[in-house]
Amino acid sequence: MRRSFLTRSARALALAATVLATLPAAAPAARAEELVFSSWGGAYQDAIRKAWLEPFAREARISVTEDTGPELAKIRAMVQSNSVSWDVVTAGGAGLMLGVQQGLFEPITDAMVDQSQILPGARNPYGVPSEIFSTLVGYSRRAFPGAAPASFADFWDVRKFPGKRTLPNKPATVLEAALLAEGVAPSEIYPTLSTPAGMERALNKIRALRPHVAVWWSSGAQPVQALASGEAVMALGWNGRFQAGMDEGLPIAMAWEQSIPQVGYFMIVKGAPNREAAVKFLRYMSTAAAQSRFSQYVAYGPARLDALPLIEPARLARLPSTPERLAHALFMDIEWWAKHGQEAQEKYTAVMQGN
Repeated sequence: MRRSFLTRSARALALAATVLATLPAAAPAARAEELVFSSWGGAYQDAIRKAWLEPFAREARISVTEDTGPELAKIRAMVQSNSVSWDVVTAGGAGLMLGVQQGLFEPITDAMVDQSQILPGARNPYGVPSEIFSTLVGYSRRAFPGAAPASFADFWDVRKFPGKRTLPNKPATVLEAALLAEGVAPSEIYPTLSTPAGMERALNKIRALRPHVAVWWSSGAQPVQALASGEAVMALGWNGRFQAGMDEGLPIAMAWEQSIPQVGYFMIVKGAPNREAAVKFLRYMSTAAAQSRFSQYVAYGPARLDALPLIEPARLARLPSTPERLAHALFMDIEWWAKHGQEAQEKYTAVMQGN
C-alpha cells in the first residue's frame, strides 16, 4: 500500500509539473519610468524644479532624480565609457555647440519635440530652448550708493568705479563684453573677434582687468555671493541670479544699459538610459503654459513666442527679452562659438593663469 501511495504521488507531481510547464511565464513587473536631470544648481535649478520637474513628475508619473554640474568633460567621460547616468542636461548656446562638436548629445527631431513656436533664431537640432537669459553688470549698492555703473565700459573703469570684480571662468560673453567696453559697435563684435588682432584686442582688455579680478566664477551663484559679501563690487553674471539675490533683500543691483542675451538649452545625453522619459519631459517643458510658468520663479524669458501673452506685465518688466531690453542687447552668436569656442577657451584660460 505504501508503494502504491508513493506511485500515485509521483504521478500527480509529474502531471502538475507538465501543466505548469505549458502555462505562459508570468510577465516581470514593469519598471517604473524615471528621469535623471542635471543642471547648475542654485536659483536656476530651483526654478526648473518648481516650474517643470515637480509638475512633470506628478502628471507623467515619472520619478525624477536631480544632479548638478553637467560640465562637458563629465558628459564626455560618461559617453566615452558607455556609462551614462544623466538623461537631460542644460547649457547655454556655447556649451551646446561644443557638445555637439564632440558628439555628446542626441539629435532632437520635430517628431520628438514640436518647436514650431520657438523663436526661429533659437532653434537647434540638438537642443530644446528652455529660456532666454542675459549676461550683464551686477554691482554692490553699498559700494556705489550714488553714481552707479551702467555699462561694460564702466565695469572696466577701475578709476571711476574702484574695487574688485568677478568674471566667469569661461570666455563666452566676456570676450564680447570686453570689445563692447572698448567701444566696438555691436554689429562688428563677431567680425572683430574672427580676426587674430580682434581676438587679441579682447584678451588684452581682459588682461588689463585681471589684477582687479577677485574670483573667476564657475557657478552662477558665486557672483551674487561675492557682491553680497563684499568680496567684489561688480560682477559679470546672469540677470536671473542677480534678480534672485535682489528678491532676497541683498544690496545689489543690475545695469541694463547693455546686455548679452543668450538662449538656454536642454539636451539629451547620447546613450541616455531613460531616453523615452527624456523626450516626454522635453515635450512638457517646451509647451507655452510651461514656458510662461518658468518666469514665476526666475527672471528669465520664455523661448516661445506664444508664451509672452501668458505672462503678467509686472513680471514681464523683470525679464531680459522685452523689446526695450533687446534694443540695447547683443545676442550671443552660437555659430561663432561653435567654430571658435575651443580656441577661445584655451586663450582665455591662459589669461586667467596670468599669461
